[in-house]
Amino acid sequence: MKFDLIIDSRPSEVVIALLCDGQLIELHKQKHDNNFSVGDIYLGKTKKVVPGLNAAFVNVGYEKDGFLHYLDLGSDVQSFKKFTEKTISGKLNTASLKSFKLEKKIEKDGKIGETLKSGDHLLLQISKEPISTKGPRLTTEISLAGRYMVLIPFSDRVSISQKIGDNAEKSRLKNLIRSIKPHGFGVIIRTVAKGKKVAELDKDLKNLYKKWQTISKKLKGEKAPTKILGELNRASAILRDLLDSEFNNIIVNNKEIQEELKDYLARISDDEELKVKLYQGETPIFQKYNVTKQIKGSFGQAVTMKNGTYLVIEHTEALHVIDVNSGKKVDAKKNQEENALDVNLEAAKEVARQLRLRDMGGIIVVDFIDLKSDKNRKLLFECLKQAMSTDKAKHNILPPTKFGLIQITRQRVRPAMTIDTKEKCPMCSGKGDINSSLLLIDQIEHKVANLTEFKSNKVDITTHPFVASHLNKGWLFNSIRYKWAKKFNKNINVIGDERLHLLQYSIVKKDS
Repeated sequence: MKFDLIIDSRPSEVVIALLCDGQLIELHKQKHDNNFSVGDIYLGKTKKVVPGLNAAFVNVGYEKDGFLHYLDLGSDVQSFKKFTEKTISGKLNTASLKSFKLEKKIEKDGKIGETLKSGDHLLLQISKEPISTKGPRLTTEISLAGRYMVLIPFSDRVSISQKIGDNAEKSRLKNLIRSIKPHGFGVIIRTVAKGKKVAELDKDLKNLYKKWQTISKKLKGEKAPTKILGELNRASAILRDLLDSEFNNIIVNNKEIQEELKDYLARISDDEELKVKLYQGETPIFQKYNVTKQIKGSFGQAVTMKNGTYLVIEHTEALHVIDVNSGKKVDAKKNQEENALDVNLEAAKEVARQLRLRDMGGIIVVDFIDLKSDKNRKLLFECLKQAMSTDKAKHNILPPTKFGLIQITRQRVRPAMTIDTKEKCPMCSGKGDINSSLLLIDQIEHKVANLTEFKSNKVDITTHPFVASHLNKGWLFNSIRYKWAKKFNKNINVIGDERLHLLQYSIVKKDS
């Protein structure tokens, strides 16, 4: 499989599209001032302990207090508290845990009131981003994720991914990591570490330990609530988790993000930074790589597949419901059961893509076309499991019921991706009345005329592709664009953008 990462930097956010063999499989949006992302580490202050919930509400700076359940404290929470308090007060001046005396572990079935009290300072990590009216979900089990491993303070345990099946390789990795890891830290070895040499693993481990040193330095004299360490931006995190797969292109339209990704790749892998390319074309980057069209076609209530098969996706308060429809896909050479199986197998792959693309969580019920054969129902079940095997979110799939329903539970740690694929009427913007479309060109010309009082020499006009084609139409010296350039003595450039409505446009002075 070939992966392409297309990154569109916009004024208020960065939008990241992950393509697999040209097909959109993940879409992420990240605000430029993004806080409270999964993996971010904060110094928080306990506001309220609620024995009835066996949980506490902690102030980490978000408008709603974060939620910390007893089960998310971790057995070494007392050691974390001691380290945090001593570092803040200046009594502890090193990040090393070699001489640090660990506190007694807490019981798994204990009460939160016995461990925390109002006013306690805690080092916390975001485990689930704020969603709707809820604050972030928090944990005191700090983990620092790297390319090949995850570093866990106040633990000596070395564990390994279950996806590595070779016992000899497991033993090699465990022995190797035990010999190089710092004292007082546990390590989880990731699947991609399989077959890696000691130099690569040691480099990754040292990068993670530097993060812990950074945390220790920032804690000194700090007051809660404050952000101590930010997780990688979404683009870097995707690269970290998928770099074992073959990236064909990493294309970004922002110089700063390009340099950031190059620096990150240079630290974790040789030569990979050469794949990061800066896009400088005039056509919007998502339009150039056919991402905009895929977004519009993938996020609607009805999602069409090839040969007329389509899904209908609806969200209720309690769950997501997906209905599979055959449309016009009927092969006259096959019977009803065979046709239903073909449609279902095709739909199963699209369902797996949609869950990952929209980051749908909770309970999902899929209504496949009824299959009479137990063998075919089992085949459908295995196909869906295989299609979802690459989904990194925790999920569970139940076998089909006698009614043809398959139930799925899927963990979501970020707000579900929702994109409005319905547009307001391009003529009236939903108001019911419009300015005459015949006057659109005059309106644009009038706006350009207003720029004559400024010193700007270059003007970019971005419009719907149909309008852009009209303005650029004709032999160079007969086009409307050229006539405006000559009339106003400016270098005028007209760009078509599929994201704009028919009567929508923007005019930008390039040197301002």
